[in-house]
Amino acid sequence: MPDLHPWELPRRYDVVVVGGGPAGMAAAVGACEGGAERVLMVDREHEAGGILQQCIHHGFGLHHFKEELTGPGYAQRYLEQVLEHDIDVLTDAYVLDVDASRSVSVLSGRYGRTSVDAGAVVLAMGARERTREAIRIPGTRPSGVMTAGFAQKLVNVAGYLPGKRVAILGSGDIGLIMARRLVLEGVEVVGVFELMPHANGLTRNVVQCLHDFDIPLHLSTTVVRIHGSERVEKVTVAPVDEALRPRMHEAWDVDCDTLLVSIGLIPDNELARTLGVRLDPVTTGPVVSSTMETSRDGIFACGNTVHIHDLVDWVSQESRLAGEGAGAYASGRRQAHDNVRLVPGTNVRSCVPHTITTEREHTVYLRVTQSLAPCTLRLGDVYERPLRYVVPGEMVTVKVRPRFLESFHGGALRVDVVPREEAGRE
Repeated sequence: MPDLHPWELPRRYDVVVVGGGPAGMAAAVGACEGGAERVLMVDREHEAGGILQQCIHHGFGLHHFKEELTGPGYAQRYLEQVLEHDIDVLTDAYVLDVDASRSVSVLSGRYGRTSVDAGAVVLAMGARERTREAIRIPGTRPSGVMTAGFAQKLVNVAGYLPGKRVAILGSGDIGLIMARRLVLEGVEVVGVFELMPHANGLTRNVVQCLHDFDIPLHLSTTVVRIHGSERVEKVTVAPVDEALRPRMHEAWDVDCDTLLVSIGLIPDNELARTLGVRLDPVTTGPVVSSTMETSRDGIFACGNTVHIHDLVDWVSQESRLAGEGAGAYASGRRQAHDNVRLVPGTNVRSCVPHTITTEREHTVYLRVTQSLAPCTLRLGDVYERPLRYVVPGEMVTVKVRPRFLESFHGGALRVDVVPREEAGRE
């Protein structure tokens, strides 16, 4: 990695990127391509790469690099680009604060507590896992209850197994992947229990990680109690009704010594909150423009800090755009303001970015609230696209080109995903 001054961190950078995972690395490279000459990437881990370093399975890079890579392989590809662009990388370091003037306070073992001024800042801190406490599962507090991500690190990095007989609460992608990983290591996975009537991970992971290994998936079912003194001994699970209330009279006990919790990710947004950045109440991430700029001038955000992604390929694409925007801002080349506001409509939970312009091509990422097949994605009355199916667990992406918006003169543009026959009737 580029060697920084041995005693003092440079006082000024064109762009400072907070986070050295897939979003941070892509944003740092994008900043250079956007015109920034001096770029600093700060990460709290010992080496850059983020969560990719513990994802040893294949399936990364199919869209971005046009080949199938492991997580560490994907990280290495991007780290090579970081080095090629002569980006300063500071690891084992924490960004404590970013103020409105874009002064970044950094704490590291190498430099102590110091601060640097930035022409623009990119927030790329990623996300954290929801824990047992987030959903308040009743019962005792024995050992053997952990998040799926922690179990992944325990197995793939440290080389330890979390237990011998494992139950998994939630069907997030990490939980699905860990179900397969544990079976391959000889662990008995007694089942995956999902509160919702649909899986929350990618369809390919449901098939490849559960169906292919005969691991049962119990939909509309949740864990209602944890039992055990020193170690988990069993969990009580129960089906839920349409209001997601447990039907306790139908509950049953499942013997296990470990419970993995895979109930979703939360954007890591402490810095955004401190800055007073406007947040989306649905995604809980920052509201962003078409260049991924937040409501604070010169503060950009990307990746899972903005909204939770299915694929790292989309993280890289979005984050590179954020970096380019930050580089252009720091170089004094701001693009024209957006003039179209995207409004989630029928069966659309969220849209990112929140605003676009009629002058450029954009990739819009959206999440639906319920499964539909076949269906139609509709942007107001200016664009329609048929879709084979949509499910809440998979992100929908659509490219919006200027020609689609020729008849639209700004304002609010509603985004709907409706049944195919309903779209045809209208």
